[in-house]
Amino acid sequence: MSIPAEPELQVSHETIYTSLFVQSRGALRRELTAYLRMRRALRRPRATRPYHHGSGKLRDTINISERPPEVADRAVPGHWEGDLLLGSGGSSIVTLVERTSRFVILIRLSRGRGSEEVLAALKRRIVTLPTQLCRSLTWDQGKEMAQHARFTVETGLQVYFCDPQSPWQRGTNENTNGLLRQYFPKFTSLAGFSQRQLDAVAAELNGRPRQTLGWMTPSEKFAEAVAMTA
Repeated sequence: MSIPAEPELQVSHETIYTSLFVQSRGALRRELTAYLRMRRALRRPRATRPYHHGSGKLRDTINISERPPEVADRAVPGHWEGDLLLGSGGSSIVTLVERTSRFVILIRLSRGRGSEEVLAALKRRIVTLPTQLCRSLTWDQGKEMAQHARFTVETGLQVYFCDPQSPWQRGTNENTNGLLRQYFPKFTSLAGFSQRQLDAVAAELNGRPRQTLGWMTPSEKFAEAVAMTA
């Protein structure tokens, strides 16, 4: 909450959230937890959350700070954020979100989450989109992006990388992955889901009206962007 004229009355969203979780020695009361979307009984400030992505030192990366200004203000469609949603037994799926429309694409990985598999799956999906809607991709420091330079050469899609342990820099995708946990809870194997099933989940998310889109759905907003490129 921001009251510009009275700085002493300003409260950050983290302070508000934390105050809701201080009951019962930091654990939210059980009866209240049931009403939370993620049903978490504890909250840790964003900066102290552990970073679980298996990652190594990537070479020749372009930092997120070098993205064009049009990416940050969402003025131009075609800029994507991506990540892997992890399941049990080493299973995972690729999640992509277009920043302007919040349009979601889910991609099945049938042979693990190595760089070759992930980038091949990404390439197969990316080439089906209009060129004008494939301007950039923002990812974290995960080792699945080890072959990012070759991917950019083959697709023309420039990849930008978040700072280490800074997943909030691709917050649209992080929020989407949180929503996806309603369909794919943690410790669930993702290996048994077909591409058709993943498409159905994505269609459900893309069919939800969003206040941030003026109550349009992501599908409608994305279709609007596609029409502009025709």
